[in-house]
Amino acid sequence: MLIGINPNLSPDLLFILASMGHGDEIAIVDANFPGASCGQRVVRLDGLTAPDVAEAILSIMPLDDFVKEPAHVMQVVGDSTAVPEAVAEFQRVIDTTADTPAPLASLERFDFYERSKSAFAVVQTGERRLYGNLILMKGVVRLDGDG
Repeated sequence: MLIGINPNLSPDLLFILASMGHGDEIAIVDANFPGASCGQRVVRLDGLTAPDVAEAILSIMPLDDFVKEPAHVMQVVGDSTAVPEAVAEFQRVIDTTADTPAPLASLERFDFYERSKSAFAVVQTGERRLYGNLILMKGVVRLDGDG
């Protein structure tokens, strides 16, 4: 156990987050996502929801503030403007937890799969709600006062 670290962050996930550099991406995906075939590195957190994992990650990882769209979700097939429950929850997590909150951008399903293939890692969760998929871009860890 560690003090001040969200207990949902496994040792493997902590190592991955610490290994990532500025601009690297991490995909947090639902239970239906083809994580093993898309991910270079895959961490399984089957007992957790995707928003819970996103909150844990954003509690220690800065969101990139050098890009316009540092967070992406998967569009609903046939209705690119729909906002599934899990996606609305992702936005709430980003708004309340991220160091630099940003609106979610969306990607068509197969574009999301392709982007996930180039992500630093994929975190496969136990999320059972459809479209519970999110890609986050890591920002810069700054010294206090650096802007």
